[in-house]
Amino acid sequence: MTKDAGGALPAPAAARASVATDVALVATFAAFIAVCAILPGIPTGSGVPITLQTFAVILSGLVLGWRRGALAVLLYLAIGLAGVPIFAEATGGLGVLAKPSAGYLLAFPLGAALAGLLASPAVRSVGWARYTVLFTAGVFGSFLTIHVGGILGLMARLDLDLGAAVAIDVVYLPGDIVKNAAAAAVAYTLFRAYPDLLRHRR
Repeated sequence: MTKDAGGALPAPAAARASVATDVALVATFAAFIAVCAILPGIPTGSGVPITLQTFAVILSGLVLGWRRGALAVLLYLAIGLAGVPIFAEATGGLGVLAKPSAGYLLAFPLGAALAGLLASPAVRSVGWARYTVLFTAGVFGSFLTIHVGGILGLMARLDLDLGAAVAIDVVYLPGDIVKNAAAAAVAYTLFRAYPDLLRHRR
């Protein structure tokens, strides 16, 4: 395929390149989430270990945008539910849906999507304003979806009332704030190094 007179690739070639880039980014971040998930976590009495999954999920949404971020998480979940041991504590398969952590797991795509959507103003921000947008997007993305899903999962799997489930969930809030701050810092750094990554979020 040759370039047109203006030096740009013809539309079909540009579309194929865009799709290939999307697939590569989605696959790369799905693999990154898997790596963060199987790193040794911190056990808790609730049966839901503290891991870096939330960091990777929110980072996917911040960097890729709401659509591709959610797709990366969905790909990760599909592979794990198919039996590949890429969930926390090197587990996999449909059996994980019976665990107390199921609600957190199933809410991950929503967390990535909401964080990605709320981070959209970062395109028009600079400096600390951009970091603030990214951090705020990550916090709201995780707290309004992942923690809500986690609480519902704890209620369903451990037969707890709302108060008891919330009491378990609040243990994870300080760590998630730190993880969101780290995800915002990584996203901010990536956007400074690769401006096109920010402009082409979707």
